[in-house]
Amino acid sequence: MNLTSLLDKLKENSHQKVVAVAQAADKEVLKAIKNAIEHGIAKFMLFGDVQEIRELASNIGLDVNNKHIKIVHAKSDQNAAEQAVKKVHFGEAHVVMKGKVPTKVLLKEILHKDYGLRTGKVLSHVAVFDVPNQDRLLILTDAGMNVNPDLEQKAQITQNAVEVAHKIGIDNPKVAALSAVEVVNPSMQATLDGAALTQMQKRGQIKGCIVDGPLAFDNAISLEAAKEKGIHSEVAGKADILLVPTIETGNALYKSFIYFANAKVAAVISGAAAPIVLTSRSDSFESKLYSLVLALLTAKKDSEEEI
Repeated sequence: MNLTSLLDKLKENSHQKVVAVAQAADKEVLKAIKNAIEHGIAKFMLFGDVQEIRELASNIGLDVNNKHIKIVHAKSDQNAAEQAVKKVHFGEAHVVMKGKVPTKVLLKEILHKDYGLRTGKVLSHVAVFDVPNQDRLLILTDAGMNVNPDLEQKAQITQNAVEVAHKIGIDNPKVAALSAVEVVNPSMQATLDGAALTQMQKRGQIKGCIVDGPLAFDNAISLEAAKEKGIHSEVAGKADILLVPTIETGNALYKSFIYFANAKVAAVISGAAAPIVLTSRSDSFESKLYSLVLALLTAKKDSEEEI
């Protein structure tokens, strides 16, 4: 399985879901939209300055007058984010995508008490990596939302990632709760949390997966390293999901996969009422496209509006 296979899986679904893009006047975002339309995988509502969107779209050869695109004027970043979130809240779109709008502005609208996308769950960043030398997709969480999660938050972050894994065809994902070492050390909170999460899964508090921890990174992904350390478990050396202890660990691994391993990545924010594509301004249109694919695969209900 790789990210291209996820695109193929999505293309097999004849129903095209709707993506609401907040502040769509962004060249790389529009490139991803153009590519998505060429693959026939989605329809789009673009919120922002109409003239600016049209000019940028024209520069990259995107026809915004086709039946798959609807442009709606927004007078500000906040207004664009509000309109995009409302479309999903009221069932007229399936996915929210960040364009050229500050993350804090979009998240404020997503968390709005009247028309936001809150569910009571922790929102967490779920990244799916296609690493060239690996025989499977690797899921990393949380590298972008929760700074220093406690045990209960880690349990919810794990569950969010497991739900994403199920949607992309990993039926019973193996979750490694990462730490610097693979033994419980009372002075290292990550090892205590890893051991607790393992027991929580065994007792049904975390469902649909197998959890083991604490595990060091090498023991989580390499069978040879796990054997060398004498670690025997269903997860060691075969992890599908890497649960990091803090955002610093996640951020470093995320960027290492991309810059050192030449990995491709798709990422969504999970835990809301609908998937959120919250890519970085520095991400390529390819990453944005794969993130769209991941979001569309994990989206739930059908929209009520025709584009």
